[in-house]
Amino acid sequence: MERIRNRDQDRMGQMRGKLDVKVERLQHATLQERVYRQLAELILDGGISPGQQVTIQSLAEAFGVSSMPVREALKRLTAANALTVVAGRTIGIAPLSVERLTDLRNVRLAIEGTAVLWAARNANPAAHTPLQKLLDAMDEAIRSGETKKFLRANRAFHFGIYEMANSPTLIGIIENLWLQIGPYLSLLRESGNYVSSNIHHKNILASFEHRNPETAMEAFKGDVNDAYHELVEILSSFR
Repeated sequence: MERIRNRDQDRMGQMRGKLDVKVERLQHATLQERVYRQLAELILDGGISPGQQVTIQSLAEAFGVSSMPVREALKRLTAANALTVVAGRTIGIAPLSVERLTDLRNVRLAIEGTAVLWAARNANPAAHTPLQKLLDAMDEAIRSGETKKFLRANRAFHFGIYEMANSPTLIGIIENLWLQIGPYLSLLRESGNYVSSNIHHKNILASFEHRNPETAMEAFKGDVNDAYHELVEILSSFR
């Protein structure tokens, strides 16, 4: 009996040791997640533009961390086709072909369109005021020519809509899509697309107020397709 008791105590000690290690790993993972989130936000808000190159060291210094969590974040973003290694430790936005753009457009219409439909059915009047403020912010950004301000408000508006669908799973998929297409929305600033885009946004919100999912979906499709056609022309001119 004594031998069995000692063996059980040894096992409990080993289990306690493993628990200590897990706590350390969680702290390390939390730092990596924070760096990933900051870098993802930078990409989504147009902080890194197509053609712009940054280094691992410059990102580490900007975030105030070592290079290791930056490398881990870059691995995830590279796997998501948001970033690509340009040379050595230099990275940039992943290149976008017309074929890949078309694929992204089709998937966005299916996935984000579903979120729009679900959100319209869950339309919450309390959300209309902050969404209207974002529409106003986009109008102001268009007048002042502040591209990054427009992109931030545009993303906040879209995700404000998608969150009303009450599906964290959908949000995760949509964010991955935006990491790939988001940086290229800055190329639309000279095309006049931002003006037509915000008209579609206003129609989406009006459809929500009248609880009309089909009309909201049509406005959403118009927004995505307008941007798609403009980007096809821009990307084709690069060839």
